[in-house]
Amino acid sequence: MAEIFNITGEIYREPPGANRRTLRLERKGQGFYLKLHWGVGWREIIKNLTSLRLPVLGAKNEWQAIQKLEQLGVETMQLAGYGRIGLNPAQQKSFVITEDLAGCVSLEDYCCDWSEKPPPFTQKRDLIKRVAEMARCLHQNGVNHRDLYICHFLLQLPWDGSEKSLRLHLIDLHRVQLRKQTPVRWVVKDVGSLHFSSMEIGLTRRDRLRFLRIYFGRPLREILTDKAGFLKAVQQRGDALYRTRPLPEAD
Repeated sequence: MAEIFNITGEIYREPPGANRRTLRLERKGQGFYLKLHWGVGWREIIKNLTSLRLPVLGAKNEWQAIQKLEQLGVETMQLAGYGRIGLNPAQQKSFVITEDLAGCVSLEDYCCDWSEKPPPFTQKRDLIKRVAEMARCLHQNGVNHRDLYICHFLLQLPWDGSEKSLRLHLIDLHRVQLRKQTPVRWVVKDVGSLHFSSMEIGLTRRDRLRFLRIYFGRPLREILTDKAGFLKAVQQRGDALYRTRPLPEAD
């Protein structure tokens, strides 16, 4: 299994200082992504623990997240392999292999010109509905993504515009957290990230209210009254992200 860390291929992503690398490979005409993790080191582990955050030690987190989403019926990546070497959490090596989602485009790219060229109403409605349903399913089942931006939703193309044929995959799961119940502060961060990353695609107030109605599964009047504090926190989270950082690249 150690040989897998010597595999060469197209470097798809290698965040500076992150101790991980993602390669794109092809085997017998099928594309795959190989994400390699090296030990994060004790300094990183201690830094996370002192900040009351569980450190992401390697590929196991993404492997477990993919399995969890499959159980929930949330479309994501197709797992092709997983392994790890060593017991020391600071030096452990691990990897995860997923199949290439060929023919997909991120929602960030798909929606980038909506402000100038609004899509058919039914397409926008169905995409908002699907994203809201996926987010609700995660949060109701103890899952939070931590990077829930629209660039991490991949739309399968071609799409004929119907709800029946709509396939949306959630990716970049290496920081996902799994619990029995999702703490409110992490729900705020996820929904705030969605709000932030959709600020410039021409969504109307009605579009955002539609998302809330589907996400909460309650009448809008109740949501705007009972969830006022939550909505304010989401707005603040989204506004803060918009002021301080660019949209992340898909992993």
